[in-house]
Amino acid sequence: MRHNKKFNHLGRKAEHRKALLSNMACSLIQHKRINTTTAKAKELRKYVEPLLTRAKDDSTHSRRVVFSYLQNKEAVKELFGEISQKIADRPGGYTRIIKTGVRLGDSAEMCFIELVDFNEAMLKDAPKKAAKTRRSRKKAADAPAEVAEEAAETPAAE
Repeated sequence: MRHNKKFNHLGRKAEHRKALLSNMACSLIQHKRINTTTAKAKELRKYVEPLLTRAKDDSTHSRRVVFSYLQNKEAVKELFGEISQKIADRPGGYTRIIKTGVRLGDSAEMCFIELVDFNEAMLKDAPKKAAKTRRSRKKAADAPAEVAEEAAETPAAE
């Protein structure tokens, strides 16, 4: 039974799971986007978002706490340098999970997990689409106007 088990154990012992999430968090911080299974990405989001929140306050204590989770100096430097500046005004929700389908070998659900502020394609404001109308109304409304314009132009041309 799995009563009161609040997180996905990912089929690993505690130390292996902790190492996996730490390594994935370092990769996410350094590369800004990684490809993984959906289950791992959901657990990684729970693991890395508090670290990103802690990085907003650049103090020695915050750096030590984050380093205790990541165990990687380069990742901590990147997190407190470039990333903390970009997420400074964001109140939360620093990561995005985009599902990409299933893996060929074992049909595991795959996805991208990325830092929201670093995806340039999604940051650009997409042009707003005009409200859709029914074509039948639009054609019916345009047809008499076009006929009237053509009728007005034909006598002037002759």
